[in-house]
Amino acid sequence: MSDVRSRIADRIADDPGIHFNELVRSLDLAPGQVQHHVKRLLDTDRIVRAHLYGRTHYYPPAVDEWERRALALCRRETARDTLAALVVDGPQRPADVAEDLGIARSTLEYHLDRLVEAGLVRKERDERGRVTLVLDDPERTVHLLETVEPSVSDRLVDRFTRLVDNLLAE
Repeated sequence: MSDVRSRIADRIADDPGIHFNELVRSLDLAPGQVQHHVKRLLDTDRIVRAHLYGRTHYYPPAVDEWERRALALCRRETARDTLAALVVDGPQRPADVAEDLGIARSTLEYHLDRLVEAGLVRKERDERGRVTLVLDDPERTVHLLETVEPSVSDRLVDRFTRLVDNLLAE
């Protein structure tokens, strides 16, 4: 295997769920060069790709489907902050999480829909129908949060969304 291909495979192994643009930036290679070598790595099953939440993410083959979805979500700053709030403070009502994070409830619900679908969070209802957010697997979630840090572009998109939400709320 070529040196460039090894670098790409190693980068994906070190940062499972990385997306193409971040891969190009972090390796300081031309996009066409990365595209060529990624295709070869996919053809030889050295890496796998998943199209999740509007982006293509790359993983080592050993990463299971649940973890692929979870890692892709953890790259989103708001989803990551939501998970972190539930890890630190335990089960909470959605309004409390939204207030603590300084985001609109609709923004939280957008991310919660994906977190619930991925099996990271569940919504429990009490006898009066009030919702409490609970982590499905707190230990595994903590491990995921330690594994991935959102990229600068992911943070910018989330912060722009928060800014718009705050402007609309005023």
